[in-house]
Amino acid sequence: MSGPAKNGLTYAEAGVDIDAGNAMVEAIKPLVKATRRPGADAEIGGFGGLFDLKAAGFSDPILVAANDGVGTKVKIAIETGIHDTIGIDLVAMCVNDIVVQGAEPLFFLDYFATGKLTQRTGVDIVKGIAEGCRMAGCALIGGETAEMPGLYAVNDYDLAGFAVGAAERGQLLPRRDIAPGDLLIALPSSGLHSNGFSLARKVVALSGLGWAEEAPFAPGLSMSAAFLTPTRIYVKPLLAAIRETGAIKAMAHITGGGFPDNIPRVLPDGLGAMLDLDAITPPAIFRWLSEAGGVAEREMLRTFNCGVGMVLVVAPGEADAVLAKLGERNTAPFVAGEVTAHQGGERVGYRGALLR
Repeated sequence: MSGPAKNGLTYAEAGVDIDAGNAMVEAIKPLVKATRRPGADAEIGGFGGLFDLKAAGFSDPILVAANDGVGTKVKIAIETGIHDTIGIDLVAMCVNDIVVQGAEPLFFLDYFATGKLTQRTGVDIVKGIAEGCRMAGCALIGGETAEMPGLYAVNDYDLAGFAVGAAERGQLLPRRDIAPGDLLIALPSSGLHSNGFSLARKVVALSGLGWAEEAPFAPGLSMSAAFLTPTRIYVKPLLAAIRETGAIKAMAHITGGGFPDNIPRVLPDGLGAMLDLDAITPPAIFRWLSEAGGVAEREMLRTFNCGVGMVLVVAPGEADAVLAKLGERNTAPFVAGEVTAHQGGERVGYRGALLR
């Protein structure tokens, strides 16, 4: 029986190329450097990322942390070879969860696991992560690249993101003074964002359309471009509205679980919400998914964001100020319902129709 010579195997022959990993670190250093902000000035490559809260301007901060991935949206990036926007999604899913608690995202770390490290793919992914951090105003201070042959197929990968933010003590959201009659202000999404893709991919497969084909709901746009549209990052306009109006009582990031799961997370016991579906104009991709997949409206509402990425709670007398401030930041806010008393049953009710 023949086999490898004693002491002849190397890590590279086992499928892990340390030199490739080191080369990627060098290639992404300029991207990471471009995300620097006050409090984050160290080079990557150490054993841990550093952040100076005092240099960032905080005096008595409470830290807020979040982690997330992009779900099976990453499968579309892998299948199409388009890797330079999925990193924006990764950042967005984390920092949007931080800002809804009234906190400013400060720094971000990523975890990239793959079957075989390809520098071009890795750099493209980090380009997106760095762009997302720039859009959110946070620093990319570190990460981990794991090459794991045998666990992942050669071209497969997965991503996880970790973000930390801060707010001065006493300024966290949600506030406790939410009351029936408060208005719900909605901010439009850019599309599917990063939720519901297992169902979305199933609908695409049933339709028989390929990723390179023109999207029937978006003339001139490919299916891949439509489905990989990055998650909108709401951090800067929301921080401005929080700080300059002082009127926002609570915010809900509409992600997995849609409206019925996410809005109640920020409401006190005994309160619910009534959404005016007639006020929402969902992007055409949602109507196509519903019609091509035979997905009922209620299933749409609990699976997808349906065109709304954020819901804010404000008192009626302060809604105009918040709408104006958000409008200055080109977020196209609109009133989409109100807070109600809740005495049992589902906490989120609906009037009107989404796909009318």
